[in-house]
Amino acid sequence: MQGTSKGGFLRKSQKDYSLAFKLSVVDQVEKGRLTYKQAQVKYGIQGRSTVLVWLRKHGQLDWKSKQAMKDKQPPRSKFQELEARIKRLEQEKMILNRAIDIADEQFGTNIRKKYLPLSQAAFRPKGQVEPPESN
Repeated sequence: MQGTSKGGFLRKSQKDYSLAFKLSVVDQVEKGRLTYKQAQVKYGIQGRSTVLVWLRKHGQLDWKSKQAMKDKQPPRSKFQELEARIKRLEQEKMILNRAIDIADEQFGTNIRKKYLPLSQAAFRPKGQVEPPESN
């Protein structure tokens, strides 16, 4: 790249990128393989907002609003975050189920009663006959 001196710093010349290259970079960012800043560094893209412009123009996700950009996570990291949340909720469920089992044992209660048939009867239209229970 040729540069010219202007005010004591080296100015880089503008670079043209092929459409295929732009689409490749956009695809990598949208799939979460790179952030737009990582793509800029990896491929030596000069402008600070060049990749963002490509994302807005060629991307499938909403890259237009600045607030969306702040909140935007690549799909892969969002997926990982949701997997971690599911794992934590499953652990909490296990703990709560164990607490119910302990309470049932210590106090002789049956906390896990089946309320479904009663709740269905409450929402049945008037005059409709209750179906026979099958065991």
